[in-house]
Amino acid sequence: MSRSLPLSAHRFSSQEVSQRQSQGSEDTIADKSSTTGSASQRKMLRRSRRKSLAVLGVVFALSAGCLYLLFSSFPELSQADKQYIRLPRNLDDAKELGRVLSQYTDTHFLHVVIGYCCTYIFLQAFAIPGSIFLSVLSGYLFPSALALFLVCLCSANGASACYILSDLVLGRNVVARWFPEKVELWKGRVSQYGWVDLLSSLIFLRITPFLPNWFINIASPVIGFPLSIFFIGTFIGVAPPSFLAVMSGTQLYELTSATDFVTGRAIVMIGLVAVMALMPIVFKRLLGKRLETPRVGQD
Repeated sequence: MSRSLPLSAHRFSSQEVSQRQSQGSEDTIADKSSTTGSASQRKMLRRSRRKSLAVLGVVFALSAGCLYLLFSSFPELSQADKQYIRLPRNLDDAKELGRVLSQYTDTHFLHVVIGYCCTYIFLQAFAIPGSIFLSVLSGYLFPSALALFLVCLCSANGASACYILSDLVLGRNVVARWFPEKVELWKGRVSQYGWVDLLSSLIFLRITPFLPNWFINIASPVIGFPLSIFFIGTFIGVAPPSFLAVMSGTQLYELTSATDFVTGRAIVMIGLVAVMALMPIVFKRLLGKRLETPRVGQD
């Protein structure tokens, strides 16, 4: 008996060693497969990003080409005026562009309106700075009511185009990569909110400068924000600041800076409108708490 114990122990240890060896080989194979899988995933992600960038570049080139053809179909411009038909990068560019276009608003009004709208939507769709100067320019070229309507309509269409490009092309990879935790948090909130809460929240964000508009446009499809509410909220939300820009455009040549219309009184007015935009959410929460509170004397 005493001699058989070492032999059994030796057998058991050899079996254990073989099991450990097999387990170690399986772990090694699993590590290699996981490494290979992660490498293939990274390669697929890089390929997907290149494809998305290529698609975005093609869409941008086609849009820019269509915009060029549109302005090429304008009535014959003098050589001195042609140099000012370009995207305004500052207030001086907006003034020169307004001077040139104002010569054609009476005789070629439709051409000017279409060119203005297409340019505004182009800037918004590709998140290119300069739409603020077009908002100011609209007050100079068109009647105030029409100018405000065009700015709101072009902003909503351009933001929706940016929304669609983000959803189909590149936005999901970019936003989910840089803000993964916030994306999940915002997705949960959007799924819980009703359309009134979503609309009020978007109007508030459009009025206030807490988040840049380009980020709202790109992130909205990623967190599941409905496009229909996005369009309506953008149309309404950009109206208060656009109204100030349009009014300042009526005195375009008296402006020295694009922020001249941002006065203390204007900030207070916009702040009040922003608070009013949140009133539906506040009333809904208060009403919900009252309904949940049991009545006095009720069992």
